[in-house]
Amino acid sequence: MKPLDLTKLRKIRKMLSEQAGGRVLEVGSGTGMNFPYYKYAAKVDAIEPNPWMNKQAQRQVKSSQVPIHIHLAKAEKLPFADNTFDTVVATLVFCSISDPLKAFREIKRVSKPGASILLLEHVKVNHPVIGKAQEALTPFWKSVCDGCHLNRDTVRLLKLTDLSVLKVHSYFKGLFLYIVCLNEERD
Repeated sequence: MKPLDLTKLRKIRKMLSEQAGGRVLEVGSGTGMNFPYYKYAAKVDAIEPNPWMNKQAQRQVKSSQVPIHIHLAKAEKLPFADNTFDTVVATLVFCSISDPLKAFREIKRVSKPGASILLLEHVKVNHPVIGKAQEALTPFWKSVCDGCHLNRDTVRLLKLTDLSVLKVHSYFKGLFLYIVCLNEERD
């Protein structure tokens, strides 16, 4: 993703991370590319299941303006108490989570009522030719790109949860989505 990150994606990452406030959970922090952009967070707990990525992310902690603690953990089983986080951030991660619905349930559990959930994801494009190509390439792509699904429909998955989708901004002709959700209390 690094070549794409040199384009508009860096600006979107920055905008998304700057929206995060209070106690923040970053899901799938990877190498810590978002760390320098947090400005209004009181503290960031960053989870990443890949030990190599966590080691790389430790280098980025120094570039952050806020305290960051990195955890070796999966999104499907978060090591935090209920109602802990004010904001949850995930960038380019739900494509590779093996059980995204379970991860969204965990995010709901650990985020406070009223918490913002901020996502930047690449998704299946609503275009007949490109969409079919994404479907055809996904099995190969998953095997060489750490389980990444080119054909994931993250907005549809979110609508199956109790998280409310407030905004969806499309970039690169729908390939990337900036999604703003809210953890609303339900009766």
